[in-house]
Amino acid sequence: MNTYDPLYHANCKGQPLPSTYWATQVKQSVVIRNPEESTKYDTIVIGGGFTGLLTAYYLATLYDQRVCVLEANQVGFGASARNAGFALPTTGRLSPLSMVKQWGEDIASQVYQEYQSGVSRIKELIRTHNIDCDQQEYGYLKIAHSKQAMMSLFDSFQYAKKVFSDEHLSFIDVEELRANYINMPNTYGAIRNQHGFGLNPLKLLYTYKRMAQQAGVDIFEQSLAERIGKVGTDHIVDVNSIQLKAKNLLITANAYNNRDFHSTISKKYLPILSSILVTRPLSKDELASTGLRTNQVMMDTRTLKYYYRLLPDNRLLFGGRGAVYGKDQDKIKYQRHLTHAMHSGFPALKSLTADHYWHGYIAATLDDHPHIYFKDNIGYAIGYCGAGVAFSAQASLRLAQMASSNKTPSLPIYRKPAPSMPFARFSRLGQLAYYHYAQLKDSLF
Repeated sequence: MNTYDPLYHANCKGQPLPSTYWATQVKQSVVIRNPEESTKYDTIVIGGGFTGLLTAYYLATLYDQRVCVLEANQVGFGASARNAGFALPTTGRLSPLSMVKQWGEDIASQVYQEYQSGVSRIKELIRTHNIDCDQQEYGYLKIAHSKQAMMSLFDSFQYAKKVFSDEHLSFIDVEELRANYINMPNTYGAIRNQHGFGLNPLKLLYTYKRMAQQAGVDIFEQSLAERIGKVGTDHIVDVNSIQLKAKNLLITANAYNNRDFHSTISKKYLPILSSILVTRPLSKDELASTGLRTNQVMMDTRTLKYYYRLLPDNRLLFGGRGAVYGKDQDKIKYQRHLTHAMHSGFPALKSLTADHYWHGYIAATLDDHPHIYFKDNIGYAIGYCGAGVAFSAQASLRLAQMASSNKTPSLPIYRKPAPSMPFARFSRLGQLAYYHYAQLKDSLF
């Protein structure tokens, strides 16, 4: 099996590490540890990505817990090493106005601040631990792809400035955008958030792994959590014929969770494929022809968004939605579609193809926002909607606080379980219909 789909396959055991551009920049670990004997822990964490490793780190360093992390493949298999490396001050898919309509201004402002705190926390981790992750200049540009989109984007900007008093936001008109940031077709202005930046996510992830190990966390790779049960107050997890026990069980694999691993997360999310390509390094003339004048991260306002940035070695990274069904993810037509979108945005590069191309799953929840939830000694973090690089740092701290009986903010993202998705196995049909609708909408508006 080489086309893992969380909706249809029981687990992702035995899958190779993804062949990404990030992997070419990092020496990958070949040392694999497995459980060797039955052991009792305070907490068992399922999933060795950003959230799992950082939660374990916080549990060990802040709360003196004995912790292990179980990873079915190797650290770097899942979304944490497949993403575009955008550290953004947001997550989920709710606009500021939608947040206020749903929760009221006070709660929405607090949730908004939690999202901002994700960026502050990752910046502090990079500084404190001297993490070499190719951090680029600050700035996240949300670029309007039409005049109508610019009007909506400007309204959202004014609303966020007024209600959330966000001083990181600034408006960039089309002349300033094209003169100082990017000059490409179908750009009509942008909102800039100075509280965001790009990085190499695999370098960051491997540093999180080292931090957790140095804190005394046992990290077991190629160690699928095959079965779980409960004896008294202890969770029992079977791994490679070894039984591990713990008071707390935390499920942090997000979109890469096993399909039927536990009823707590069953049918709580929709895994959505996103694809990324990276070109060869651009020449000086090619770079000038693109209109790119910054290394800040960028995303457009299309319903099916495209996102892009110039990497430190002058390669162009360009990403967008991939196949609907996991079994189709390697079909050449999806790479061609993304390449065509890159050529449309950067017509001077119409002869340029990808040096690297890969895809990975993000997790979307039914109510379009993340849930970090803990009850009866079992918890999970889920639903970053593709923006988990930064917010996973904040979510990890909150999940560690919950698992240590420490107080966390009384907010819906922390107090309410993720709603179940009806007919989860058939949601791909709805996703396919939505993609067709979105493509039509993006062409018209």
